[in-house]
Amino acid sequence: MNHKNCQSCGMPLKKDPKGSGTNTDGNPSQKYCSYCYEMGEFKQPDWTVEEMQTFVKGKLKEMGFPGFIATFFTRGIPKLERWNNN
Repeated sequence: MNHKNCQSCGMPLKKDPKGSGTNTDGNPSQKYCSYCYEMGEFKQPDWTVEEMQTFVKGKLKEMGFPGFIATFFTRGIPKLERWNNN
């Protein structure tokens, strides 16, 4: 199944400068972006969903999004596949 957004941080995969993260075999991941996933492992394996939301909010604010918009965009992170099992 192809996803439009990273199933860890929610970033649109089409915005990923590398196209996507990579699986253990080096092939592109269909689920995760290159900021979250590399060679079959999460780059921040110990993060909680709350830590991911805080990180993404900060990045969105750095990009010039107002705080309420950053909060709105990160509300769905707990529903993403990575966090659904927790």
